[in-house]
Amino acid sequence: MLYERRLEREPVAFMRRLPEMLASARERVAAFLGADADGCAFVTKATAGVNTVLASLDLRPGDRLVCTSHAYGAVRNAMAAACERSGAVLVEVLVELPLADDDAIVAAVARAVDPGARLMVVEHVTSPTAAILPVGPVVEACRRAGVPVMVDAAHGPGMVPADVLAVAPDYWTGNLHKWVCAPKGSAILWVAPQHRERVHPLVTSHGWRQGFHEEFDWTGTHDPTPYLAAPAALDFMGALGWDRVTVHNHALAALGRATVAGALGTGRLVDDDRFGSMSLVALPAGWVRDGENALELQATLRDRHRVEVPVIWWDGRAFLRLSAQVYNAPDDYARLAAVLPSAARTART
Repeated sequence: MLYERRLEREPVAFMRRLPEMLASARERVAAFLGADADGCAFVTKATAGVNTVLASLDLRPGDRLVCTSHAYGAVRNAMAAACERSGAVLVEVLVELPLADDDAIVAAVARAVDPGARLMVVEHVTSPTAAILPVGPVVEACRRAGVPVMVDAAHGPGMVPADVLAVAPDYWTGNLHKWVCAPKGSAILWVAPQHRERVHPLVTSHGWRQGFHEEFDWTGTHDPTPYLAAPAALDFMGALGWDRVTVHNHALAALGRATVAGALGTGRLVDDDRFGSMSLVALPAGWVRDGENALELQATLRDRHRVEVPVIWWDGRAFLRLSAQVYNAPDDYARLAAVLPSAARTART
């Protein structure tokens, strides 16, 4: 709110100071992510980061884009659209549940990437299934194959440790408005040095050809305050202690899974060390018919029981993705477990 008030009080003066304010915010965020600020640019969301990188590729018929079967729907759509425009082909690496060990996941990716692949997109934390994937070994496998790789860390910052320079992908993007609790519309795109000259924002404006930061910092008039507020969010959550927050959230996500899965009688699909602040619960067979029915169950839980939880239809099965943040409590999951059977019956009728 402080930045919004300053912006509205004197917009012209605020915009004059914007480059230095963005530079300061970028330095703070880069340090938190283990990245160099020179390669960081603010974007509105991780999906925008992925779209930005896809737009920088000179795709041709027969080229391949590769993702896993756990890719976020919007990211898969962006990759499919890029293929449709160019004649490239989208290849999906099947990673089944229950989740295999790291070596099996890396081997599956390695079989799918070769010099004909122009980009591999791998999730650090999968959105539909809440699983942590071995991004470091995947990046290494892609590097050995000579294939550029992008880490989609939409759920990464604030949930799992980020060390972008150590992982050293070609591209990395992550949201700050999720687990860091920055305002909506605050995310980072990091680009390795060898790619920075040809990666440009989706909107071309006055910064064109003036440098990586100049292009991304000014894409026309918009509200930049979510970017500027990111350091304050880091300070607030950091005051709680990031280690304490992540340990607490993981333990609560595990408790939530045990509570709900125990009530439903469904087994584990992801080991304890393979998820962070989100956990996955399978719904019993027959409770949900299809993707449309999954949305109906989600709406029933929200409208009738005031429980907000994603109901995921993935690989022909229905799941709940439970989240845990410092404001949640064990009773939240107990209440969900209690109302689920009646909510599922209502959604099916």
